[in-house]
Amino acid sequence: MNEKIVLITGASSGIGRSTTALFLKKGYTVYASAPSTDQMNELQVNGAHLIKLDISNKKDCQNAIDHILKESGKIDILINNAGYGLYGAIEDVPIEAARKQFEVNLFGLVELTKLILPSMRNNSKGRIINISSILGAMTLPMGGWYHASKYALEGITDCLRQEVKTFGIKVILINPGAIESNWAELAFSHAVRNSGDSIYKEQTNKLNELFKKSKILEGKADQVAQVIVKASEKKRPKIRYLVPFHAKFVWFIRRISNEQLFKFISSKLIKSIVFNSKPEVK
Repeated sequence: MNEKIVLITGASSGIGRSTTALFLKKGYTVYASAPSTDQMNELQVNGAHLIKLDISNKKDCQNAIDHILKESGKIDILINNAGYGLYGAIEDVPIEAARKQFEVNLFGLVELTKLILPSMRNNSKGRIINISSILGAMTLPMGGWYHASKYALEGITDCLRQEVKTFGIKVILINPGAIESNWAELAFSHAVRNSGDSIYKEQTNKLNELFKKSKILEGKADQVAQVIVKASEKKRPKIRYLVPFHAKFVWFIRRISNEQLFKFISSKLIKSIVFNSKPEVK
């Protein structure tokens, strides 16, 4: 069994879909998973094995891993891509919704990873690639629960990397910036549901302006897919990859600034995007 076996979560759209397509193009055996596979027929036609998987459901996770190991005997690469952005003022977001955010963005991801680790240890090799965000290094108003989940993912990933290194398993972080997808629209829909009519209504409207005008910065999902595949194949991968350029820029400023200076710079940048961008010409 010389072929590499890849499991990708959140593969129905965006980064996950593009990454699935690129791995297939390069000849990998790919198990593409999502809570619903209805929109994944094209991936299946191109050779992907589709798995219905809600990573917040422990039974789903166990069934998915059992199926892959029975069918292919191993999992070489795990791409933990599934996630979403829960936005809304911290005061407004119900704790049940916040828990769901962590169930998907952190706990489900960790549960799936734990189920795969024994197989990787037995093979003395493996790659675990966690898709975080540049918003795991900075925050925006109205995104407290989403940012908290990504900050937590950063810490879990760093610890896991150290724990499994001795078994030949490499753990890698990908920090995308703004990428063409429906992520922002879905995140804003959460913000409207939670805070659109609350005392934070003005901040909700400003968030909408920020998301809309930040589209000029958006990279392509294919760009992230190329970085993920590179991290999967490179003999000595980096601990962290940032894509596209604006994510690298934010990370650089974060590294060279103290906390207060970084907050000042990022707040000025956000205000500049929201208030000083030229209106669209219709």
